[in-house]
Amino acid sequence: MTDVTMEKIVSLCKRRGFIYPGSEIYGGLSGTWDYGPLGVELKNNIKSLWWKMFVQEREDMYGMDAAILMHPKVWEASGHVVGFSDPLVECTKCKRRYRMDQVVSPPAGGCPECGGSFGEVRQFNMMFKTHIGAAEDEASISYLRPETAGGIFVNFKNVVDSFHPKLPFGIAQIGKAFRNEIAPRDFLFRVREMEQMEIEYFVRSEEWEKSFEDWRAECTRFIEMVGIPRASVHELEVPDGERAHYSRRTIDFEFDFPFGRKELLGLAYRTDFDLSAHAKASGVDISYLEEGGERIVPHVIEPSFGVDRTILALLVSAYTEDELGGEPRTYLKFNPAVAPVKAAVFPLLKNKPELVKKAREVYELLKLETRNSNLGAIAWDDNGNIGKRYRRQDEIGTPSCITIDFQTLEDNTVTVRDRDTGEQERFLVKEILSAIHGQ
Repeated sequence: MTDVTMEKIVSLCKRRGFIYPGSEIYGGLSGTWDYGPLGVELKNNIKSLWWKMFVQEREDMYGMDAAILMHPKVWEASGHVVGFSDPLVECTKCKRRYRMDQVVSPPAGGCPECGGSFGEVRQFNMMFKTHIGAAEDEASISYLRPETAGGIFVNFKNVVDSFHPKLPFGIAQIGKAFRNEIAPRDFLFRVREMEQMEIEYFVRSEEWEKSFEDWRAECTRFIEMVGIPRASVHELEVPDGERAHYSRRTIDFEFDFPFGRKELLGLAYRTDFDLSAHAKASGVDISYLEEGGERIVPHVIEPSFGVDRTILALLVSAYTEDELGGEPRTYLKFNPAVAPVKAAVFPLLKNKPELVKKAREVYELLKLETRNSNLGAIAWDDNGNIGKRYRRQDEIGTPSCITIDFQTLEDNTVTVRDRDTGEQERFLVKEILSAIHGQ
């Protein structure tokens, strides 16, 4: 992995259409980012890989997509209304607010902005409050969910009644979550609107340790499969007093970001806190009936993956600077499974109708084949000379470039160029798919 600064990542992402600042033409909105054409392809590839690995390829997993808006009592029962907060300090001079961990020895330290003094430390609840219906009163208060887990727990009984799963089993969800961060920062790392890939895995209380270790290994397997080097990820056992209120054990998988070693994903043992809390608050029996007739409240193992942080870690991991043909270049060394564009098709010259026609035939053939395979997006590029096209596709991480030249018209072979090495090899048109899949 090349030494990379956040400035380089942010610049490449905007220039090449991965990620744009939110509401940019109005001066931006702090903590929000918009995924462009390539960014949304990258995001969808990561989510598809996760869903296939943890839902479709398993027999013990059920997928769902719960509503973002939920009854406010959900968040009262889960402890978020009271406990989902960060310590905040405010400068008495410029009124700027900071998370307490952002300033030195608060409230005694000086404000980084103006040097003023801080007021007392107070707790700031990070949930976004909203109102449902026409009246904006206490009875209409709701919240944008701060995590996707809440929707899973309140649907536990529904899934059990519909499918009668045997323990252990899991419920998985990919969806948006919202946190009113005091000071969003570091690009995609700390934002106010995020996407999560979460699993709540329900187990018998005596089996939690084995299940925890199984999911620990699965987290590592996903990290490697998506293309993040294992050497850049470190496990941190979160000590007492620093874990979330629902957790008895948590491991943070931390990544070496340019701004420091920070959390990438988490693995938590939530005990039976959630199901018990919702049963008590709702008055509904959401226990699980064992085959022997005993009713139990399952315990929960939660692997929680942030889509945005995964994308950021992947961009940092893939960003590479080297020399090719004696010239410097920048490219994204994506795992082909997640690359937003899997292959690009070029006519050698765009002013030669016969080359353009043949290149279009190859392009349409590959586009058609993608409907029946997991090959992914295919790009057309005839802008500029062939060298510039290669560099442009390298920079967005396209694994293969396919060039149609005059020899193609003679023997129906094309040139397939490898992104990482720059090496080129000729293949028959009918062999292109296997050549691309082999890279």
